[in-house]
Amino acid sequence: MSRDDYVERMIPSDFRMISGCEDAQTSADVSNVANFKLPDPAGRAGGACTSALLQILYNDHKDTAKDLSFDQVLTKMRGALKDMGFTQIPQMTGSRPVELKAPFHIIPPGFNGTKRAMLIGINYTGQDGALTGCHNDVENMKEYLMDVHGFEEKNIAILRDNGTDYLPTRANIFWAIQSLVRNSRAGDVVFTHFSGHGGRAKDDDGDEEDGFDECLVPVNYKTAGLIRDDDLYTALVGPMARGVTVTSLMDCCHSGTVLDLPYEFKANGVGEARMVMPAAFGIEHLKKLVQRFHESMKEKRNEIMKKEFKEFADAMLLPGEGCNGDDVVKLFKDGFQAKYKAQGLYLSYNDCAKLLGDWNAEFPKASVTPKGWFMGFHINPSLVRPAFRTYGM
Repeated sequence: MSRDDYVERMIPSDFRMISGCEDAQTSADVSNVANFKLPDPAGRAGGACTSALLQILYNDHKDTAKDLSFDQVLTKMRGALKDMGFTQIPQMTGSRPVELKAPFHIIPPGFNGTKRAMLIGINYTGQDGALTGCHNDVENMKEYLMDVHGFEEKNIAILRDNGTDYLPTRANIFWAIQSLVRNSRAGDVVFTHFSGHGGRAKDDDGDEEDGFDECLVPVNYKTAGLIRDDDLYTALVGPMARGVTVTSLMDCCHSGTVLDLPYEFKANGVGEARMVMPAAFGIEHLKKLVQRFHESMKEKRNEIMKKEFKEFADAMLLPGEGCNGDDVVKLFKDGFQAKYKAQGLYLSYNDCAKLLGDWNAEFPKASVTPKGWFMGFHINPSLVRPAFRTYGM
């Protein structure tokens, strides 16, 4: 299996991420975004990356990128930053080697699904290193997505430390990510945007050539910690469904490879405009990420299935003449699969049999084939949907 084939197998969705700088660079917070000639900016301050990109994509409230290719958008973005005196180099990474001469798009040709977005802006108000423009970045990006691409407001999750929106704590950011993953299906489009601080932390599992993990900084980082690139792969990249098109904009320092995507293009004017997989990335790096993802999913599955089985048993198994244990196991297994298949959570027959044995002390725990009578209980017929062989709690 080639490296490209392995990557497509391990990252089923079509991800591309635009970042405002390389891993070793910092990203600027601009005091007056009017210098970028944005259409009716939401405020005077904003991130240089977001502001420069919107200058290219949405000048004068128009879709000014409709005739531009991917490499032209990145190159013009670099020019806008350079004109303002910034040295940061925009780059794009992806789960596929995007054809950079193709027309720039967020919504792919033949789109037939739902558009969802998650926009995060953190000013770190009242903390050391407070920023001023990240809330405005979110407003500007929201307007662009709704006006140009037809995103519906009800499908846009916004997290800001402004006292009104969901607070962008570490837990809330992961909640928003998990909601995106859980609800997205093949054919859907997802856009994510982070405007705030980025950082670097010493790599603790040996999968980074430079010895550092790239990180996002949540508003409560002092108590909850950073969000590492490995965490983002496990929560967002790995579990996103095949057939979903995801575009991510990272307007923060040290964000060049914060999603750990294998292909990259840097708008530095050097070499041919094409996306390549750096030799430093390597399949072993991806294998470590995949292994960590599967371990995380196993832990998540075990936690969910125990909770689900207790709710299932309490509702479905009533005192009575008894029922066939095999029916109980199959009913729970089919119902669980129907509910959680989209999240990539699966159960075996033996997993369910063990749950049944743990729940009822009379059932032989050593057995993994619970055929015969499950004495003292019967299945609540009012909650069974025979056509689907599942349960409806």
